[in-house]
Amino acid sequence: MPDTVYLTTPLYYVNAEPHLGHTYTTVVVDTLARYQRAMGRDVFFLTGTDEHGDKIAAAAEKNHASPHEYADRISAIFRSTWDTCGITYDHFIRTTDDYHVAFVREVLQRVYDAGDIYFGDYGGNYCTGCERFYADRELIDGKCPDHETEPVWIKEENYFFRMGKYQDRLRDHLEKHPDLIHPAGYRNEVLGLLREPLEDLCISRPKSRLTWGIEMPFDPNYVTYVWFDALLNYLSGIRHVDAARADQRWAHAQHFIAKDILKPHAVFWPTMLMAAGFPVYQRLNVHGYWNMGESKMSKSLGNVIRPLEMKERFGLDSFRYFLLREMAFGSDASFTEDAFITRFNADLSNGLGNLTSRVLSMQDKYFDGVVQAADGAPQDRALAAAFTQAESAMKSQMEGLAFHLALEEIWKAFNACDKYIVEEAPFKKWKDESAHPRVGAILATLCDALRDAARMIAPFMPETSERIAAMLGRPAGGDTAWDAALSLADAAPKWGEFYPPGHTVGKPEPLFPRLETT
Repeated sequence: MPDTVYLTTPLYYVNAEPHLGHTYTTVVVDTLARYQRAMGRDVFFLTGTDEHGDKIAAAAEKNHASPHEYADRISAIFRSTWDTCGITYDHFIRTTDDYHVAFVREVLQRVYDAGDIYFGDYGGNYCTGCERFYADRELIDGKCPDHETEPVWIKEENYFFRMGKYQDRLRDHLEKHPDLIHPAGYRNEVLGLLREPLEDLCISRPKSRLTWGIEMPFDPNYVTYVWFDALLNYLSGIRHVDAARADQRWAHAQHFIAKDILKPHAVFWPTMLMAAGFPVYQRLNVHGYWNMGESKMSKSLGNVIRPLEMKERFGLDSFRYFLLREMAFGSDASFTEDAFITRFNADLSNGLGNLTSRVLSMQDKYFDGVVQAADGAPQDRALAAAFTQAESAMKSQMEGLAFHLALEEIWKAFNACDKYIVEEAPFKKWKDESAHPRVGAILATLCDALRDAARMIAPFMPETSERIAAMLGRPAGGDTAWDAALSLADAAPKWGEFYPPGHTVGKPEPLFPRLETT
């Protein structure tokens, strides 16, 4: 993995407020950004909102607002939601930002001057929901495959990008870079698309039909097609923030998207980059859908899960945990409240929460919270080794974006703690006064285990990591020492040294009170 990492979410369309699909992608990228920072890498994390096009104009009219007023309101909701959820983005871009508009017009002019944009007429099946034309072969029973609605036949004069010109070059690039699209099944899907002739892309809309868009630099009677506008944010954002390092960051660009926007990102975008003279991104990472029962989560059906509501009801970290643990990246997953509560109780309440409570309760009960001396017994070293092994396995899974398996590896270490407590039985040993030093060593080992647990879960569950750290008490050196201890890049502080004898830990507080099904 390179030292520089550039991570992006898609720009979220402002025709509706944030829901589970937006949240999953954003949490995935935030988790990876936190992990990569903990690995000592230079991370830039971009997110934002896509604000032009037919759907925005229609939504604004429905809400009795101008498109700009409506976009301002919904974009602010996205940004405040991510801020409230503690998302660690480095820049939030809007496609209405002046610098982005200027960059889109610059690229359009460049591609037009190169002869790769031409004027012509076209008739086709237009889906307003997707804001694009569909070929007959792409429809399912005559309907849009995503929205399950019949498209409208539209015939009009427009500007077209010579996308077909770059078909062979794109296919060659995919074959030479087998890791370009992850997981591999989506790469195969794109290669399948490229076996058919790649039609040129309509990249304008006449102002007689739509005025809410970026005006074409070479014809004031047309605005830019929303995809040719929005995709360019991945370049305009980093060029705006730090132009001197933009090329270095772009060389390590990793996009994260849901599978419904695979074609624009895997076909439109790389051919646009080729035409404009930019290198293709490093990697496109594609995840599946969240379903409610048997149906895809959809704001039009009303079956949405909103992040702030979940945060209010259950706590943000438990929601993050469920999303990352339940979905295998690339595959579909189902969200039900029963499934959430089951995993919450099994993994969080009975697992990590109970472990933390048991250790700190015994430390408080037997030693008034004062950490005793470790004695380096073989079984203590074995527990430390289990955590080292879990961390190594977690890192391996993270490099492959297997977030669910990375968490599974961490939980193996927690299970090793539970086994260690059963086998060492400090609550039984305490009855023998001569065994008190050994009980102190056992609990010192377990305090180190909790400290290591907080370090490993920090990218996934940052608030819980902080709460465990607060209960354990800051080490000598305070916040600076703790922040350094969260690093995953270097060897962790040795067990028995981070919390020396005499350090006082706090009383336990419930991390995850058990939930009852209704």
